[in-house]
Amino acid sequence: MPSTLEIKCTNEDCELDMFELHYTYDMPHDVTLADFDCPYCGEQQFLEEIQL
Repeated sequence: MPSTLEIKCTNEDCELDMFELHYTYDMPHDVTLADFDCPYCGEQQFLEEIQL
């Protein structure tokens, strides 16, 4: 089963509190959270994985 990440944006000016990334089987294995930007504010530096 491909990975799923729950991510939060910690930018105080961003209205998005969390979102999920659902990887597909053809996603390269070296893709990390650093390869993505917040879909709302566009910033990458504020993304953090939610650890359960």
